[in-house]
Amino acid sequence: MGSVRQVLETGGRLLRGKVPGQLIIQLTDRCNAQCPQCGMRVLNRFPRKRLDNDYVKQLLDAGAQRGMRMVSFTGGEPFLLLQDLVELINYAGKAGYRYIRTGTNGFLFRHHQELNFEDKVHRLAERLAATPLRNLWFSVDSAEPDIHDRMRGFPGVLAGIKKALPIFHAHGIYPSANVGLNRNLTQETMALSPLEGDGVDEERFIRAFSQGLERLYRLIIETGFTLTSACYPMSVEPGEAGLQAVYAATASERIVRFDRREKVLLYQALFATVKKFRHRLRIVTPLSAVHNLIGHHSGNQGHGYGCRGGSDYLFVDSVDGQTYPCGYRGADGLGRLWELDATKVAANRKADCRKCDWECFRDPSELFGPLTSGLFRPWQLAAAHLRDPQFLKIWFRDVQYARACDLYDGRKAPDYTRLNAFAGSVRDGRTPCQANPLARQSRAVGK
Repeated sequence: MGSVRQVLETGGRLLRGKVPGQLIIQLTDRCNAQCPQCGMRVLNRFPRKRLDNDYVKQLLDAGAQRGMRMVSFTGGEPFLLLQDLVELINYAGKAGYRYIRTGTNGFLFRHHQELNFEDKVHRLAERLAATPLRNLWFSVDSAEPDIHDRMRGFPGVLAGIKKALPIFHAHGIYPSANVGLNRNLTQETMALSPLEGDGVDEERFIRAFSQGLERLYRLIIETGFTLTSACYPMSVEPGEAGLQAVYAATASERIVRFDRREKVLLYQALFATVKKFRHRLRIVTPLSAVHNLIGHHSGNQGHGYGCRGGSDYLFVDSVDGQTYPCGYRGADGLGRLWELDATKVAANRKADCRKCDWECFRDPSELFGPLTSGLFRPWQLAAAHLRDPQFLKIWFRDVQYARACDLYDGRKAPDYTRLNAFAGSVRDGRTPCQANPLARQSRAVGK
């Protein structure tokens, strides 16, 4: 009955020109990690803020009244506020949110050599399993564990995550590896010079990142993850593309700075690698979105679908508690969530923003784009198909894949029999169970 209600509710929103709403709440900008690609790293000195629980509950109520059913609690490091986080997850479930997400930098898994490590993880997993949390992510920064651990400032953390994952699986939670694309992917990508001027070895660039991404996905599988997503590189400087970052999970350092030519090559490598591994992992990254990012950064004006940030998707900052179209349009504040100006929301819905690559909003915007376009502007959909005949084929395959992944439900074990249909010509000759050592275990736990 619940699933029928969800379908009817989603259909009703689509018929009103809207898509399922998403709310991202930054609980705090406090963090204990040293990640060089993030402005909230512990080494940066600035006054740290957090949102009061009662204020967050007001936000949740206001979002639910607007028909939002997806919420993400982010930071900073949300697990520094574990007790409050659990309380807010439970509140969100009671308020009507069905897709509740949060994540961690993994600091809780640092000291995996301690005798009581597994007991601690069991207690944590049991506590989270008792909530309506749907998806939990652990951040992963590099295909090389020592580089990843140095970037985080947590020696041995990836080894601790490897020990922790089977415990989470036993409690019915299947965490996702949230990959931040950056130049520290491998030693080879670290050694690449930025693309400047003529005579750039583009072949070397795409080869290094293709090989690095393959190593990364293998590491994710070997560590025990069954789900993964990718954060596209985000670096916003003052005045760039009219953006003014309010979400501090960005930096101007070279590690996440890629020019447009580099982004095209990077996304080409990502596209090929995701396609190659989709039968071995549930990969949230939609190929149709990556395809359109390639087109956009190649200079094709109007390629793909504009972001729905500011209309159906909203971001709330921990510093001022204000609502923004996304974390990177700080000059376009919308005020308190419960006081949103309907005129501003309508204007944002008509906007065609492609100013950044924030996957949290860009990926779902690209996925819902053909549906809303087909309902209200079928001529535009037809014209887009004529310009780019491959897109709808890729998009339709994405939709089939999402269904095979149970819409990336982190409370369900993967079904590798269904994923095997996406092996295509890139299969390496092994069955999914052979390719992923946790396939049998994960399926057994899910029964």
